[in-house]
Amino acid sequence: MKRTSCAMLIGVTLGTSVGFGQQAPERVLRVGMAKPGGGYTVTALPLESYVARVLAGEAARASKPPALEALAITIRTFALANSGRHRADGFDLCDQTHCQVLRAPTSATERAAQATAGRLLVRNGSPATVYYSASCGGHTEIPSRVWPGAEDPPFLPSQEDDACQGAPAWTTEIDERDLLRALHAGGFTGERLRDVRIASRNRSGRVARLKIEGLRPDEISGQDLRVVVGRTLGWQRIQSTAFELEKRGDAYRFAGHGAGHGVGMCVIGSARLAEREGITAENILARYFPGLQISAGVLPNLSGPDRAPATRGSDPSPSIPRAAAQGRGQTPRPGERGQTPTANAPGRAAGRGLTPEPAAPAAVLVTLPDEDEGERDAIVKQTLRARDELAKTLGVPAPATVTLRFHPTTDDYEQATDRAWFTSGALVKGELHLLPLAILRERGVLDRTIRHELVHLMADAVFDRRPQWVREGAAIYFAAAKPTPGETRQRPGFRPEPRGSCPSDNELTRPVSVGALTNAYTRARECFAKQIQSGKSWREVK
Repeated sequence: MKRTSCAMLIGVTLGTSVGFGQQAPERVLRVGMAKPGGGYTVTALPLESYVARVLAGEAARASKPPALEALAITIRTFALANSGRHRADGFDLCDQTHCQVLRAPTSATERAAQATAGRLLVRNGSPATVYYSASCGGHTEIPSRVWPGAEDPPFLPSQEDDACQGAPAWTTEIDERDLLRALHAGGFTGERLRDVRIASRNRSGRVARLKIEGLRPDEISGQDLRVVVGRTLGWQRIQSTAFELEKRGDAYRFAGHGAGHGVGMCVIGSARLAEREGITAENILARYFPGLQISAGVLPNLSGPDRAPATRGSDPSPSIPRAAAQGRGQTPRPGERGQTPTANAPGRAAGRGLTPEPAAPAAVLVTLPDEDEGERDAIVKQTLRARDELAKTLGVPAPATVTLRFHPTTDDYEQATDRAWFTSGALVKGELHLLPLAILRERGVLDRTIRHELVHLMADAVFDRRPQWVREGAAIYFAAAKPTPGETRQRPGFRPEPRGSCPSDNELTRPVSVGALTNAYTRARECFAKQIQSGKSWREVK
């Protein structure tokens, strides 16, 4: 499972002028190839070579040409729309499930790439935000039910899909001690797991919420349970959120179907559709992305969201019909792809006509594990809003670039920051490092944690050589200035009862427990607020 994440525009190499019947410009992607010992080797790949290699890694085995061509168009769209994923790492896309898996191309995947060369799924002239997973399990899902806050465009509906027939069916038993270990790694607290049961389902039948007895928080979403179990115990344990749950002695038995998040194209379903007589790639794309357009052979103008898609000569870009193919086919074997589907985040490739334009610098760079990629856009908006509000409150310029790194596990967070997991966030070398998104969300502290670290980013330089409580006191004080749902704020005139002296640097940087850190934070805020209430500006606190 790839643990890093994203943000960068693709490198573009352009040929000569392009018109009807002429060769399309060549795009070159910088791909980070993961090394066994960590890190990446960056390789430049022409776009169509990249598509052929991803097809070899992502397609179901023995897929017919229509399925390969439909997936090739989806892969190409994904690559251009997500070319900003690894800006923080110095390349465009990685070769892991976090982006798209690459394997050695076959003659079939090379033919499919060339047959669809330059064709994209477009929305308002730009590559559409598309998703695909190994199997929808018989019913596709809308993005927001997997990633809270994600957009639910009309071309990504929740609908029945008879093509995959619910394959694969799977069962797994997880020992109570192992499940407790996974939940602890996910930030849940408590000594004994007494019970886990399904509390609610969404319209597609997937598990929406589960009740957890004996731990805090006492609820978790189905998707977040899948994530915390996958990261600790392996991704083949809970393959999707379409499952039944039964406790058997000291173990929990999960029985489910499907593999992955279920949003967008179902790879197994598309392979089965392709076995039906007369089915084309366009029919398959119509089924899973109703209403989108397909660019006609020449890559569209990607310079703005309101541009119409470019066409070859005078041929109009065909709109995908909404009618979906019907019937059933045979079951292909799943491909080499890992158990976690590729998720797409909004983005836009560069290029206008024949001269590539330099992209405007991104204000927020977010690195996310692949399971959380669908939440990128919401996090960017949330961070920009908090950044601008805090800059106005503090009276400082908003930083041009903010980098957030959400870690896949608490262990990764502790190794990267040298801080205890219960600190939630840390500013390290100008970057905001945060606990796994699922943990912050379940605790209801995502917005507050982002705001806390943004205050550090904007104000710490002013507090050079002052006690640590000044920095933390400012961060706590201003992070709580805008209450979030489920959180409360003190009234401006409120004066808390004194709880002791201002905390030492060691109490704040090396807390021995959650309780000790909470106590130190409370005292730091009180010390900071006392000086603010005496009439000092925040810059004068010392």
